[in-house]
Amino acid sequence: ASRWQQLASRQLSLSPGLCGSESPLARADAIFKVTMIPGDGVGPELMTAVKDVFKAGDIPVEFEEFHLSEVQHMASEDKLDHVLSSMRNNKVAIKGKIHTPMEYKGELASYEMKLRRKLDLFANVVHVNSLPGYSTRHNNLDLVIIREQTEGEYSSLDESIFSCSDKSRRIAKFAFDYATKKGRSKVTAVHKANIMKLADGLFLQSCAEVAQLYPKIKYENIIIDNCCMQLVQNPYQFDVLVMPNLYGNIIDNLAAGLVGGAGVVPGESYSAEYAVFETGARHPFAQAVGRNIANPTAMLLSAANMLKHLNLEYHSQMISDAVKRVIKQGKVRTGDLGGYAMCDEFTRAVIANLSV
Repeated sequence: ASRWQQLASRQLSLSPGLCGSESPLARADAIFKVTMIPGDGVGPELMTAVKDVFKAGDIPVEFEEFHLSEVQHMASEDKLDHVLSSMRNNKVAIKGKIHTPMEYKGELASYEMKLRRKLDLFANVVHVNSLPGYSTRHNNLDLVIIREQTEGEYSSLDESIFSCSDKSRRIAKFAFDYATKKGRSKVTAVHKANIMKLADGLFLQSCAEVAQLYPKIKYENIIIDNCCMQLVQNPYQFDVLVMPNLYGNIIDNLAAGLVGGAGVVPGESYSAEYAVFETGARHPFAQAVGRNIANPTAMLLSAANMLKHLNLEYHSQMISDAVKRVIKQGKVRTGDLGGYAMCDEFTRAVIANLSV
């Protein structure tokens, strides 16, 4: 009981970009170091788009770039240590998808998972927003998916249960803190506690307990099966959804499909100390490598969110507005959005729309 009281009374140290900050905006001549991990598939091409836009916009960020890949045999414990050292020093990183090979090579944990665990990046946040000017079945969507990503069956552990109740309460508290600071009105816990009575039962119990500490936030829960159907039929009923690891991976991708696909939804991962910015739906898109057809929207919006986290509000808004302006104009769109533009062509259009 005393441990739970300590946890309940402690405020998680959320990032400035996540919860707002009273710190003054950074001076224009301040240079921020950020760790960059291009990853696999089209990751390097997307990072090239980010670097080109940052250069054109005179963004005060210096990237420390590391190539870490299991499929390209560019991964080792020594290289991982160098990446972790950079991330611990910089506190902020932007990264592509590090693809995990299907075959078992004697170790369950992938390098992607090792990064998350060693930095304790327990919370993944995906803000699903409709893009102005791009029409889908459901327009004007605005919902947030919060996923615990270091525990459970999708974390390369042999068990599908949270290792302790504190960790399930931690992600629940993160979700309610997020909802409070962002002015959201409802948190919905997604689970399968009717079948997974121990693992999801613990998660659901933790969410219900934490909800009592936030009387101004409406709390509901929904079974994962029904959640998938409801998202397709009527996604407007949801505000903030919080869920265990595996369900989060499924829902992230489903929700991305509602607003245009994996190429348009940004994401970010947090620990108490670190923030990593990436695409919301994690796909290497290996079949597109070298074809210049990937959509850089999600990565550019993730980069804009990273700048907001660094208190570079002006630069963040400049990039975000430029990306959305290009999509709204409709003249330059990549193939996944029904257009014919190449990745670099879209990037040039974004640069042309920067209000430098």
